[in-house]
Amino acid sequence: MKNAVFPRLSIAIALLFGLWASAAQANDYDDVNLLLRQGKSNEALAKADTYIAGKPRDPQMRFLRGVILTEQGKKDEAVKTFTQLTQDFPELPEPYNNLAALYASQSQFDKARDALETALKLNPNYATAEENLGDVYARLAAQSYTKAQRFATTNTSVAPKLELIRQIFTPKTEADAAALPGAAPVVRKPVGRTSK
Repeated sequence: MKNAVFPRLSIAIALLFGLWASAAQANDYDDVNLLLRQGKSNEALAKADTYIAGKPRDPQMRFLRGVILTEQGKKDEAVKTFTQLTQDFPELPEPYNNLAALYASQSQFDKARDALETALKLNPNYATAEENLGDVYARLAAQSYTKAQRFATTNTSVAPKLELIRQIFTPKTEADAAALPGAAPVVRKPVGRTSK
């Protein structure tokens, strides 16, 4: 079952990695992306791993590998992949954004905030990270309002604020709504596949 936090990963990685790719590499990236779009994530992962075995420092294929792992629900492996990318290529904001999305999906909002703030230091015009940071701040606010409500049950100003935040993140289906606790994660925009 698809996690409601991660709709299809469809945000394009502009030309950031394109500068590093030769025509032959671009075909490998396209092949992995195509397999992933076709729902063949195991084949995409195998092809990415084969490519990475020959070119272990290639950031784009390693990034794609992290996206594949995320789509497969292998969050711990995806976190390791994106974390390693942030260590090997600390100048790239996209791995920090995807790392933040994974942290948020695990309700680790402080870690998500830190990763997004790093992404925005690297690229202050990174709209996806900025939006995700807003979502994380809203979730942190919901946590604080929930605590305030528990500690001061007679305070009537907290409940309307908490309700507004919950309305922002109300899922479209009843099944999603049933899975939404008071402060469920909703960082919606991990950066995903490359596209033309």
